[in-house]
Amino acid sequence: MALPMLLPGCASPRKDAKLEAEVRQYLEGYNATYQELSAASNEAQWASNTHIVEGDDTNAKNTQAADEALAAFTGSVENIETARKYLGRRDELSDLAVRQLERIVFLAGDNPQTIEETVKARIAAETKQTEALYGFKFELDGKEITPNQIDEGLRGEKDLSKRLAIWRSSKEVGKGLRDGLVELQKLRNESVRALGYPDFFSYMASEYGMSTAELAAEIGKVNRELRPLFRELHTWTRHELARRYRQAVPDLIPAHWLPNRWGQDWSALVEVPGFDLDAGLAQKDAEWLVKQAERFYVSLGFEGLPPAFWEKSSLYPVAADAGFKKNTHASAWHIDLDRDVRSLMSVEPNTEWYETTHHELGHIYYYLCYTNPRVPPLLREGANRAYHEAVGSLMGLAAMQPRFVAEVGLASGGERPDPMQILLQSALNYVVFIPWSAGTMFTFEKELYADELPSERWNARWWELVAKYQGIAPPARRGEEFCDAATKTHINDDPAGYYDYALSYVLLFQLHDHIAREILHQDPRDTNYFGQANVGKFLRTILTPGMSVDWKELLREKTGSVLSAEPMLRYYAPLLEWLKKQNKGRRATLASI
Repeated sequence: MALPMLLPGCASPRKDAKLEAEVRQYLEGYNATYQELSAASNEAQWASNTHIVEGDDTNAKNTQAADEALAAFTGSVENIETARKYLGRRDELSDLAVRQLERIVFLAGDNPQTIEETVKARIAAETKQTEALYGFKFELDGKEITPNQIDEGLRGEKDLSKRLAIWRSSKEVGKGLRDGLVELQKLRNESVRALGYPDFFSYMASEYGMSTAELAAEIGKVNRELRPLFRELHTWTRHELARRYRQAVPDLIPAHWLPNRWGQDWSALVEVPGFDLDAGLAQKDAEWLVKQAERFYVSLGFEGLPPAFWEKSSLYPVAADAGFKKNTHASAWHIDLDRDVRSLMSVEPNTEWYETTHHELGHIYYYLCYTNPRVPPLLREGANRAYHEAVGSLMGLAAMQPRFVAEVGLASGGERPDPMQILLQSALNYVVFIPWSAGTMFTFEKELYADELPSERWNARWWELVAKYQGIAPPARRGEEFCDAATKTHINDDPAGYYDYALSYVLLFQLHDHIAREILHQDPRDTNYFGQANVGKFLRTILTPGMSVDWKELLREKTGSVLSAEPMLRYYAPLLEWLKKQNKGRRATLASI
């Protein structure tokens, strides 16, 4: 059942009581139906992601039916025409009403029923692609291997030939996804063009209130600001890995040398003595990690997680003999836009999952905060998409701070950890992620949809971008029989929005800088949020409005600044000087952008 809404009075002096009543009635009816259909769609999607049985298409059919029902409603001609009619008199309506009407038009853009058969075909193609992606059996030396085992192998294996075999096995899934992505490229563009968007990428960018060109300028600025720091990290990493593997120093880093399938996170390259979370976590079980993340939020003054979270989430790896598979990519779900919140994870007791549990619960608590009577279901989203990721990443960063780690009993004792090595390890995560998310992924998906990049160029273009932005090369030539871009889940089932993560990192360092300096009065590089109710109070003022406020105004109001990478650069300033000394006399080979 939809929660009641409070619509402020009309801001216009030409207040029209009849119009107000009309719009209020329409929005109440829309919200109620939207919430009901959205819950059914989410529930079906949940089943498709958590219970994948080879040869059984029951979940796929249920998901397709539920998605089609939601699409038929959100994309209906009647709703499009009604919302546009009322928006024609936006000056006579409250801001909250206008935001809901604009949201209705945006949602219709993905599912316009003026081209009903195209929308149905797109939903069917997306469902099929999800099943193919998560039902795939990875193999190594003729034996099945899980994604977690692939990740563990790339983090820890020292033999280059074995690393190469693991890396190659991680890319095999792309071959079977190529044809599906060809279809989705076409159908996604066709769907949004029916409402006047040039292409699917521009449609997604519009949710930020930006054109593709404006968004590209913002993303490019972030990339360029962080490029000097990344160049030093890239130079240091080339030399460090060449030393470890006893190889000549390459200009581009071979992809299988790195501890991540896509080269998006290099932090596993650095172990910090006295700061080994894996050692402490090895004594814990997987459930402890999730419970500890909840304890953190409760210590800030948030409520405990609702019973539905524990009853309905899928938090741990599926047993080998379970008879089904599941999506192994961590995610948070707001099933009914109310109190049914869940997380899909495969938690194991290690540092990566420790940070991930704190991140995913950030999404969950965002859901719970904006689930309140002042925010209608239509606007129960982040202030923008990046805000959601920023909050999750902020809490992941907080949970990795030395003082925080000591507070929760995970400090390994013995020698005091070297702050510079902690900063290096952190930069190999957060800074290294920017050229991947704001460079490779952003540019490939922009070209995929806006330029309709032909499929016979996909793999070549992918590796051109990886070289340019990340300074990475494949171990050997990768022909067009591969589809290495499609091995990243978001390309298939969360398209044209990966830059959210890049913007979220900029936002998180802005928020963290403000919290550290203005609330905690602590060094931003060594804070402890745990038990700080004033931090929780600050965060709730950001989370509670959801999408009912302007994201730029919210940021300016809470931090006193517009979107800027300056706090992130300031955070890593000591590291940049350290890296320059380490790299003295070394040649930088990273391309200019």
